[in-house]
Amino acid sequence: MHSGGEHVAARPRPTARRIELGHELRELRQQAGITLEDAVKGLSFSETKLQRVETGFQDLRNAGDLRKLLTRYGVDDEDETERLVELQRTASRQDWWTPYTVATMSPSMPRFLGVESAAQAIRAYHPTCVLGLLQTERYAKAQHEIAKPIEESTTEFIQKSVALRMKRKDRVVTSDDPVKLWAILYEPALRYVAGDVDIMREQYEEITRIAKLDHVTVQILPQSVRGYLSLSDFTLLDLGDKLPMTVQLDTGAGMSLTDKSREVGRFTRMFEALSRSALPSEATPEFLQQLTREITS
Repeated sequence: MHSGGEHVAARPRPTARRIELGHELRELRQQAGITLEDAVKGLSFSETKLQRVETGFQDLRNAGDLRKLLTRYGVDDEDETERLVELQRTASRQDWWTPYTVATMSPSMPRFLGVESAAQAIRAYHPTCVLGLLQTERYAKAQHEIAKPIEESTTEFIQKSVALRMKRKDRVVTSDDPVKLWAILYEPALRYVAGDVDIMREQYEEITRIAKLDHVTVQILPQSVRGYLSLSDFTLLDLGDKLPMTVQLDTGAGMSLTDKSREVGRFTRMFEALSRSALPSEATPEFLQQLTREITS
């Protein structure tokens, strides 16, 4: 692997552990043939809470409640029980991004950050801007400043959002446990000047630098494409063998996440079609050099 700078330790991932614990509890309950309603009978929490626990939206803070559920599901192996209790303890800790949160953050953003942190591989497509995990700090700030009058965002929100984006990017460029990234960028998104020419030149250089990393693939979809084209961005998050793959979509009201197999299959086919339409990754450095020449001429 090419060096991307100083290595940083892997971050704790409580949300990822919540998702893992919830997935395991749902499987155990279904294997036992117990409904959500029957599972919570006589316990101190509701059917709705258990459903949120199973989907990773909420943690189960009380180890006693977890033990009661496991007994109800027929789990009598003490080692297995202790493993799940330890998973529950980890899931209850504070997430690494908490210092970057603000009141105006999208309600679905924390869950996305947790899923992204758990991902072993990410495939992402963006038709309107440089993918966040590839952005420079100046490009990210310029994007927020352009949108500030429309979004009525505060200076604090912009500062924390940019800092958060750079922290997310760390896992691609400086982590001891880097996530595999395959990004497809649409040519018009690269031609759109966010800020000024100097910011864009720096951004092209940054994409070129990151694309050289062994675990990163960057393709460019040319504007003259004759094949499949999507006008919406999306991200496929591969969480490994134990958890279902998840798709993240941006909407006008924020973002959504789904692990429904039908949707995952559809967006997987979309990404594969876009990849076939895009230029090979080997062509990315020269393409970006040509863009640099064009904007500076």
